[in-house]
Amino acid sequence: MTGEQQRIPVVPTSALPAGAGTVALVTGGARGLGRAVAGQLAARGVEVLVGSRRPDEAVAATRGLPGVSVLPAPLDLTDQRSVDAALRVVEETRGRLDVLVNNAAAPPDWDNDVVEADLAAAARVLEVDLFGTWRMTISALPLLRRSPGPRVVNVSSGAGSHADGRYGLAVSGGAFPGHAIGKAAVNALTSALAAALADTPVLVNAVCPDVTATVPGAAARGARPAAASAPGVVWAATLPPDGPRGGFHRDGAALGW
Repeated sequence: MTGEQQRIPVVPTSALPAGAGTVALVTGGARGLGRAVAGQLAARGVEVLVGSRRPDEAVAATRGLPGVSVLPAPLDLTDQRSVDAALRVVEETRGRLDVLVNNAAAPPDWDNDVVEADLAAAARVLEVDLFGTWRMTISALPLLRRSPGPRVVNVSSGAGSHADGRYGLAVSGGAFPGHAIGKAAVNALTSALAAALADTPVLVNAVCPDVTATVPGAAARGARPAAASAPGVVWAATLPPDGPRGGFHRDGAALGW
């Protein structure tokens, strides 16, 4: 979950990483935010590959999105062999990777509580949100390094921020701890990766998509459509070479965490 709604940036096509044939991989792209990001990147001329644990569903969900293809095998971020197989397909069919959008995440542990915690439930969330994102990124780095303008976007949440006054760590009362702590860790991972890659062209940033309608009924509870949240992710995926590194953003604006 995330915080206050803000402006939705317009992403100019000229901001795309340099080089013909820009290739992006969006994990968890079968529905919701991932599907919206894939479609909006493709509309800007990016060749988009979608990774999903259920490729058949992803094919059906992305049908009608020109420029979007689905990886043929399931992509499970908790399985190194699955990650390696997916990246092998990218290498063998495209030869490079310019943009990695780490969108895949576990369902939040809504019924959990930080004091009387079901640690197994929290661990399942962390295994995907933190370690899955970490695994995917370091595994993709050899391909990303072939790009003249590599970008990594980690989809995070205001739930992992002290600065989010609606759902952040300071006001959540310890609810959904696996989700909140996991997203805070994703922000920390983003900072660490950006520092390690400071002398390279790889730009790594985290994005809060705000409260987004990814499940039925969410819109009725105030969540905005995925199409309205996707531009903030696309903005980070198409930053110019002098763009921010290691930041946490919502709708193109910097956030504290």
